[in-house]
Amino acid sequence: MVQGGAVTEVAVVTRPQPLGVFGLPLGYLLIPAGTDTDAARIALMSGRLPDVWPERLTGHRHAHEGDREAALAALDGDDPVSRYNRFVLDPDAADPSLLREDLGALGVLVDVVQFVLGRSTSVPDATGLDGEVSAAVLAVAASAAIDDGRHDDAVALLDTAAEAATSVSRALTGVLVGAAAVLCSDLAEPTALTRLQRALALLDEADGLAVVRAELHLTAAGILHEQAAQHPEMMPAAIPHYHSALQLIRCQDAPVLWASAHADLAIAYLTMPMVEASSQLRLGIAAQSLRQALTVFTREDHPQRWASVQLNLANSLVYQPSRHRQENLVEAVEIYEAVLATRDRDSDPQGRARVLANQGNVLAHLGVFDQAKAKLYEARFLFEEAGDTDSVRSVRGVLDEISREGAR
Repeated sequence: MVQGGAVTEVAVVTRPQPLGVFGLPLGYLLIPAGTDTDAARIALMSGRLPDVWPERLTGHRHAHEGDREAALAALDGDDPVSRYNRFVLDPDAADPSLLREDLGALGVLVDVVQFVLGRSTSVPDATGLDGEVSAAVLAVAASAAIDDGRHDDAVALLDTAAEAATSVSRALTGVLVGAAAVLCSDLAEPTALTRLQRALALLDEADGLAVVRAELHLTAAGILHEQAAQHPEMMPAAIPHYHSALQLIRCQDAPVLWASAHADLAIAYLTMPMVEASSQLRLGIAAQSLRQALTVFTREDHPQRWASVQLNLANSLVYQPSRHRQENLVEAVEIYEAVLATRDRDSDPQGRARVLANQGNVLAHLGVFDQAKAKLYEARFLFEEAGDTDSVRSVRGVLDEISREGAR
């Protein structure tokens, strides 16, 4: 190992290592020292995949691609680094005690891997460690704190880990700052958005961490979206984050994340005030994004998300200006009917009532008055049972309008 000019013969690696920059397993594999692997090591530390994987990192490439068997076959050396890398992929492939001893100063990584894989409940100690090794151990300690419900301690540990990583890897620092930011977001901490912005700035050149960056953009958008409920003027600030997330990933990269970005972008567009004629174009964009989200959020695999996205799509079709308005309204009625099958009268009476009210309103616009009245009568009854007087009044207004139309 090369560290501060000193070389040991126990574990032949050059530090710093890209530990924790990528997820398991690649993020826990050690890069063997050598002029042939150094460019790849530096690229990985920067959050980028190597332009060319050197032959000695064939196992690392296979691990990143998810081909565990090929990776194990390629990691066929008998040196401590190769044996450790095989251990990351197959923890039964080595005796942890012997491997820890053979790795010398890096032996703590055996304990890190054991904990991450759930094969040990003992949290490694970061005392005396530095750089990326210290950061890796502190990140594990933060994970343990989260499991114990000690969220504030977890944030503090991630902050300390990020500080340890600052001198060795901008990308690792960004990953750790981002992890703390997401946790702060979950805790509704006011520092979350600032932390997210810092993490995204640190990761701006980490092309290999597109999914991580997209997750951070989506978290930032979510915070701004939530704040816009009280301050509507803040909603436009969320839009670029949704677009950035969608520019970073494709559906096949992270399907649920990609679909969530489309669905939430659509909601943002639908809730922004229509202040000018061009604002109506947002309804068309919203509908397109909702249709994209529905390619992932199917009724079978994601029933709740499916119903929510379907409702938003129906609502967007109702108000979307189009030469095909009649077709849009008919499609909206069909969507509402499909969603009604998921809105049980006993378990979700108000949810069912809202769908019925929307559907009845659209049927009235289509001139199908008998069906519209049937839907609206049921909606009114459910709203009355729930004591929702405002909704009852709204439904009665539509029914009165239908009566006037019928009298003409």
